Amino acid sequence: IISIVLVFAALPTLSGCGSAMIQAKEYMGIPKREQMVARVTDARDSQSQAKEQFKSALEEFMSVTKVDGGDLEVKYKRFKSEAEASEGAAKTVNTRIADVERVATALFSEWEKEMTQYSSAAMKASAQTDLDATKAQYTRLLSSMKSAASKMEKPLANFRDQVMFLKHKLNARAIAGLEGTAREISSDVDRLIAEMNASIDEANAFINQMQATK
Repeated sequence: IISIVLVFAALPTLSGCGSAMIQAKEYMGIPKREQMVARVTDARDSQSQAKEQFKSALEEFMSVTKVDGGDLEVKYKRFKSEAEASEGAAKTVNTRIADVERVATALFSEWEKEMTQYSSAAMKASAQTDLDATKAQYTRLLSSMKSAASKMEKPLANFRDQVMFLKHKLNARAIAGLEGTAREISSDVDRLIAEMNASIDEANAFINQMQATK
């Protein structure tokens, strides 16, 4: 009991060190496999939330382009708020992906070291097959997540530009010139959402495999 209390007491100081946190959680009975599944789940969920946030920001932007009355200021403020929320969602996605990489590095490193401890050639071969398959699926998952995350910057940059543009040109003439930009941003967000959906599917497949091979 004293040991567990000491681990919990040390957690605040460990929060800045990913590997220490992973070890602390393992000491408390949470193996790296479960930690990895949890981090992948978090990353998947953050991408789902970011996808919906980008859609919401796009809807607000499209509504701004159709304004021709005195409520432009209200629409602008709503769009600005949605654009800022999209920035936060994007940061969360990147943080979650980094969390996945950190736990995966620890898990695969431990797994590879333990492979040398087998005395049975048959068991070692079977374990190696599992390791190779899990690594391959993880590589696909990470690539998919990073690809989707990289697509966030273009619509974010456009959102930033339009927020500033509307701030400087808050009048009907400025709005009239946004139709072409609206189509471009809409197309970018559509592509981003498609990538997010593919990445979420990869995450679900990886989670299912990890849980099935416990």
